[in-house]
Amino acid sequence: MVTWSCPDCQRQFGRRGQSHDCAPGMTETEYFATGDPLEREVYDAVRAILDPFSPLIVEFVSVGIFFKRGNTFAELRPKRDRQRRLRVELSMLFSRPLKHPRFARTWQGGQRSAGFLNVYDAHEIDDEVRDWLTEAYLA
Repeated sequence: MVTWSCPDCQRQFGRRGQSHDCAPGMTETEYFATGDPLEREVYDAVRAILDPFSPLIVEFVSVGIFFKRGNTFAELRPKRDRQRRLRVELSMLFSRPLKHPRFARTWQGGQRSAGFLNVYDAHEIDDEVRDWLTEAYLA
């Protein structure tokens, strides 16, 4: 659950004094006003999976979209690949080591891990991704 709101940017965090880039959040409309349609399509696919979960906090900031249940458990960030094609990087945090060939990269720290999935089309948000997002939310 949320335990602290930054007095400067008003963003909510699961830990008091959480370090962060202190930038005010944006509205959903503001965030998508300048983005590529792919970002919206991927967001809509991820949001459809997460909508049944409560509590769910969605933060729109200049670098991307954070999904929180107290702490951030998933993020969407627009990126460009080496060929300059737009992709959306979906990162998810897990409470166990998890590696999978679909992950472009992974991170592990103790029993925590993160998987980073490059999404070029919203149809890539499939049942397998739904299972990962559910696990990340419940972790």
